[in-house]
Amino acid sequence: MTAIEPRSTKPVLMTVDDDPGVSRAVARDLRRRYGQDHRIVRAESGRDALDALRELTLRGEPVAAILADYRMPEMNGIEFLEQAMDIAPHARRALLTAYADTDAAIQAINLVDVDHYLLKPWDPPEEKLYPVVDALVETWRAVGQRPVDEIRVVGHRWSAECFSARDFLARNSVPYRYYSIDEPEGARLLEAAGAGPEDVPVLITADGTALRSPTDAEIAEAVGLTTDPATDFYDLIVVGGGPAGLGAAVYGASEGLRTVLVERQATGGQAGQSSRIENYLGFPDGVSGAQLTDRARRQAAKFGAEVLTARDVVSLEARGSARVVRFGDGSEIAAHSVVLATGVSYRSLDAPGVAELTGRGVFYGSAATEAPACRGEDVYIVGGANSAGQAAVFFSRHAATVTLVVRGPGLEASMSS
Repeated sequence: MTAIEPRSTKPVLMTVDDDPGVSRAVARDLRRRYGQDHRIVRAESGRDALDALRELTLRGEPVAAILADYRMPEMNGIEFLEQAMDIAPHARRALLTAYADTDAAIQAINLVDVDHYLLKPWDPPEEKLYPVVDALVETWRAVGQRPVDEIRVVGHRWSAECFSARDFLARNSVPYRYYSIDEPEGARLLEAAGAGPEDVPVLITADGTALRSPTDAEIAEAVGLTTDPATDFYDLIVVGGGPAGLGAAVYGASEGLRTVLVERQATGGQAGQSSRIENYLGFPDGVSGAQLTDRARRQAAKFGAEVLTARDVVSLEARGSARVVRFGDGSEIAAHSVVLATGVSYRSLDAPGVAELTGRGVFYGSAATEAPACRGEDVYIVGGANSAGQAAVFFSRHAATVTLVVRGPGLEASMSS
């Protein structure tokens, strides 16, 4: 059973456990630490919890995090969280599990993209419970329940420029809504912007400003991403925003160095496009590239590091004791030290027609931006290593069929188990 108190403006922390004693203990520990700023709601079954979530949603009360027990009768924790995602999609999710259920829970976690799992008992809560809930709440506050229709993009599916704009927004965690010019609403927006099909993509900001065929730098400026450095001299410049670059920025800024990270397209790099990373230190149950990138970016900002997006570094030179980085537009910044973390770029496939069709049905990486548009269609993935395997699993949620095209005799030599 569960009870909903009168409407509150405090975000909700929900705990679900069929054992009344455990349920009360979780609620007690949560209330002790978070009761001043959050409302604690507990339920003793998945059904009751779903009913409570529906009522909270109808009343417009935000749900920050849900902690659900793995073993519950009628509906286990994974089944509950799968349905809870539809009701409260922005709530962060954690699974409470006994040690004996760890393997099964980790395998099931991939189904509902759980943020964390907690082993019972969690004593002392200061070491085992609170750090996890702190991370859940911090992530919810950063991502929150931002509206997805602040930025509108009007384009055509087979336009490489449109795909590039949408991919830039998605990889930088900027919420947007996409409209095709073949749909009535897309055509209306195009006409209202005074644009034609030749101008796509057209990006319309929250204040009604329309940008025709914008560059990445113009998009970044329009959506509020930082593109200009705050000063012209730093202690440390990090070039590249993948995991290595983000790590360097976190370590530099946390040591008190005035740090700036410069990224050409989007933080996260190739790893940020991965649907599931299972070999990254500190995430034994796996993490999506987007989650890893978001946490690292917020961690860098927490220590005061600047992040410049859509800035292309074209040269590096020594000027006395300073190291000078020059951008593509001719401007420059300097620092005592520079870390180059430029990562990798995809090797282009040398086959007739590929270059012309890139961004128009041929994509490098898992193309998460394009996956929903592949619903009911046949998808072919070229490659037999881990990235290809992750992409195949990801696209299988959308496409009618997914076919791996592999040059070698099998997958054993190139793809991890």
